[in-house]
Amino acid sequence: MGKLQDKVAVITGGASGIGAATARLFVSEGAKVVLVDLNEEKGKAFESELKALNAEALFVKANITSEAEVANIFKQTIDTFGKADIVFNNAGIGRVQPSHELDYSEWRQTVNVDLDGVFLVAREAIREMLKAGGGTIVNTASMYGWVGSPGSAAYNAAKGGVVNLTRSLALEYAEQNIRVNALCPGFIDTPIIPEESKLALAAATPVKRLGKAEEMAKAVLFLASDDSSYMTGNSLIVDGGYTAQ
Repeated sequence: MGKLQDKVAVITGGASGIGAATARLFVSEGAKVVLVDLNEEKGKAFESELKALNAEALFVKANITSEAEVANIFKQTIDTFGKADIVFNNAGIGRVQPSHELDYSEWRQTVNVDLDGVFLVAREAIREMLKAGGGTIVNTASMYGWVGSPGSAAYNAAKGGVVNLTRSLALEYAEQNIRVNALCPGFIDTPIIPEESKLALAAATPVKRLGKAEEMAKAVLFLASDDSSYMTGNSLIVDGGYTAQ
């Protein structure tokens, strides 16, 4: 029996990077997964890949900033699998730009995806979990939810918001058996980081390398499973020592 045997997990940003690595680990632990992404080509290909491994998987194309599309994620999940035990609220975007050059529309886009979208998915998840008697939510924040960095004002503000949103939801729904925690990654070797930046970012990290998506997936599994059953409202920082400096 796997740690997530017969659980249903919704993973946003599930077609690549940390989301895809988490989906692979979750199915190996017995979960059924719902892959949510804007990239339909990648999402459907990954759904087929998992099904070829005899995993139960469903791809749903959705923009997490749309209330209607977020509601549809959970409608399709319930229609297909009957429940949503776990939500890995992982979709997000990054932007590096001097703040005095940042258009308000660019600020809004970043905050809309990285904070508003996280709230919309969490809200819909909680509605279903209240009906079911409980569940687990893991929000992807960032080490930059805890420390600042030049040129990332919108991203840092949004991720700081996710950290405190996580605390607030955890307190609000603790008595309803809904746990809410956050993963705070450091520099992870995924497509969101440009190739030309990777050496410098590795050098800035105490362990002198980038993290791996699979390492983040293991942290998500811990937060999503009963291994962390007495944890809620926490932010797990997995950053190779960066914020300890």
